[in-house]
Amino acid sequence: MKKRSVLILGGRSDIGRAISHQFGKAKYEIFLAARDVESLQDDQQDLMIRYGVSVTLYEFDALNIESHKDFVSSLKSLPDVAVSSIGYLGEQVESEQNTLEAVRVMRSNYEGPASIFSELANKFEERKSGTLIGISSVAGARGRGSNYFYGSAKSGFTSFLSGLRNRLTKSKVNVITVLPGYVDTKMTKALKLPKILTISADALAESVFKAVGRNQDFVISKRWLLIITILQFIPEKIFKRLSL
Repeated sequence: MKKRSVLILGGRSDIGRAISHQFGKAKYEIFLAARDVESLQDDQQDLMIRYGVSVTLYEFDALNIESHKDFVSSLKSLPDVAVSSIGYLGEQVESEQNTLEAVRVMRSNYEGPASIFSELANKFEERKSGTLIGISSVAGARGRGSNYFYGSAKSGFTSFLSGLRNRLTKSKVNVITVLPGYVDTKMTKALKLPKILTISADALAESVFKAVGRNQDFVISKRWLLIITILQFIPEKIFKRLSL
């Protein structure tokens, strides 16, 4: 039986690391990709020893769009599953004052992930199999004054994944959109997160892995589904006055 494999883009993130352990437990061959890939060597050894699986490291820069086609060609084999856990929260106030920072936030959360998934989608479509998993965010449900640079980029990525899913269904390629709410990671460490709406990276990773076997289209908690549904129905005349 052919060994299954997973490519994890953004392998240095807490979510990326947690997802690698879920697939490692299931004996997937793991391709970890990130900038400064040498920093993943400890993770590589841990996964190999803990689960007895092959782990290959790849240097990858989501913002170097021109490199994405060659990156896909450099993979030792086309993975069965590809996960984008690429993301950059940034700070809203800094983005408002610094256009370059705003662009970095938007490119990191939309342009980069969409570009590399476009390259992978073409290969998966040609093969007529595979699963693409994009970590988006409920922040993209509606623009809010507190994080609209980040939220708008995630909204774009969610729409991209929806269109990709519509295109690839006939080729038997599954596209899963992950819409987590608050996740307890290094990226959110400085934020005061409500415990009732916050999950661990490990809990999210478990839900993502289960979604692959079930051929789900979305991963989202019932609580957050209710919240974003309510937000969608608030009239703009009222919504624009809310402090969100």
